[in-house]
Amino acid sequence: MRLALLKNKLSIRLSPQAGKSLVIPALILLALSPLAQAQAPAPAAADASKPLATVNGKEIPALYGELVKREMAQGQPDSPQIDMRVRESLINLELLSRAAIDKGLDKDPRLAAALDIRRKDQLAKGYLEDYVKAHPVSDAEIQAAYDKAKAEAVGPEYLSRHILVKTEAEAKKIIADLGKKKARFEDLAKKLSQDPGSAKNGGALDWSDRRAFVKEFSDAMASLKKGEITKTPVKSQFGYHVIRLDDTRQPQLPPLDAVRGEIIKQLQQERIRDAITSVRASAKIE
Repeated sequence: MRLALLKNKLSIRLSPQAGKSLVIPALILLALSPLAQAQAPAPAAADASKPLATVNGKEIPALYGELVKREMAQGQPDSPQIDMRVRESLINLELLSRAAIDKGLDKDPRLAAALDIRRKDQLAKGYLEDYVKAHPVSDAEIQAAYDKAKAEAVGPEYLSRHILVKTEAEAKKIIADLGKKKARFEDLAKKLSQDPGSAKNGGALDWSDRRAFVKEFSDAMASLKKGEITKTPVKSQFGYHVIRLDDTRQPQLPPLDAVRGEIIKQLQQERIRDAITSVRASAKIE
């Protein structure tokens, strides 16, 4: 596990609440309109043993309300107004989905496929969450992962700026102007650089080790002294670079307590890969 993996946040969230990733159809948000709020009285405190509502004889379980409220509340404190909106949303959803079925829309191949994919997506997420819970990360694994990262040799990190242009002639002119101090590096980067990610920041790049850059750029940057600018244009697959090295530092691994959460997430990510590998290994795929 590289140091970078301890710093970056994972894209997959493993919430202990299985309904956290519930996607609410936009149509039920009609209940948020002022008209819906005005017509519907605020419901009494929810009773988990009773349905949230009964629509044309069909009960809407209180559990549905709990799942939808998690998404609709978005961290807001519980209130009768949110309960009302959840209830009205689920009533709208029941009525509209029933109308779609009565019209035969559930037989449409594309809609049926979309419903099947969504159902399988929720089942897959539930399976992975259950797998991770059944295979918890131990303190020994956390310590081993930390020790491994600590033992790996980590090269210096570089703080640099660059100006990217299309031709060598443009790059040479920039180097000449900088040498004659006709302009500031940051100003030329904002004006001339073809790299949209850094140009607006005066060509500034984040602290990174050499692996973050293509070889030509990396080699030229690492050869510079602090404050030095490349004397000749650096050609890469992207064009011609003029590079200035602003600073270097030797990265320090944070204390274990500071990165414990990120290590757990990384190990959980490995659990997910294990789960996927396992089900694929026993499958017949043609």
